[in-house]
Amino acid sequence: MTSNTPSFTHSQSEEENLFKKHEIFKIEGRDKRGYTVLRVIGKYFPARLLSVDALKKYLEDEIFPSLGESPFSVVYVNTGVNRSDNFPGISALRSIYEAIPIKIKENLDSIYFLHPGFQSRLFLATFGRLVFPGPGGWYWKVRYVNRLEFLWENVRRKEIEIPEYVYEEEEEMEYRPPILDYGMESDHPRLYGAPILDCTISTYSMRGIA
Repeated sequence: MTSNTPSFTHSQSEEENLFKKHEIFKIEGRDKRGYTVLRVIGKYFPARLLSVDALKKYLEDEIFPSLGESPFSVVYVNTGVNRSDNFPGISALRSIYEAIPIKIKENLDSIYFLHPGFQSRLFLATFGRLVFPGPGGWYWKVRYVNRLEFLWENVRRKEIEIPEYVYEEEEEMEYRPPILDYGMESDHPRLYGAPILDCTISTYSMRGIA
């Protein structure tokens, strides 16, 4: 499969333009509760060349005003994410989170984390409360979604665009029998009324490592 990751430069202004050009962050569609959806494509996130200030400015100028004062949900597409290319680091994540206006933080209803890998789930379970602190922190709003079919149970399918490579990955999954395959989960399932799993490792998808 060919790579879909764009090439990035070091210029802050060019980074801001690339965020828009490649639609890494895009507000489109609604979930089944009628909330606006912010779609984030993790594979296109330029972590190695990222200027945190450029990202903060882009979010402040282009994304936050469009979210307005209403509740919203995030669909984070983790498919194809490579830690060395797409992970900005704990301090950068914390800095970005702290720059988000309080009202935006409060208005976030759910984060649908599509195709979580073992390492991403382990990272959030270990550092999530540190990076996204507080009783209403975003860590508590993450809902892991292992397949697109389960995402469509919560998000209006015809209103959100998913990159083609994500569908290709779904097809490949059919030939990789998973050790565990739950539809939608949380590391703190009591928030959503799901049963508590007896074994810690059973909360992790072993399908990927991203």
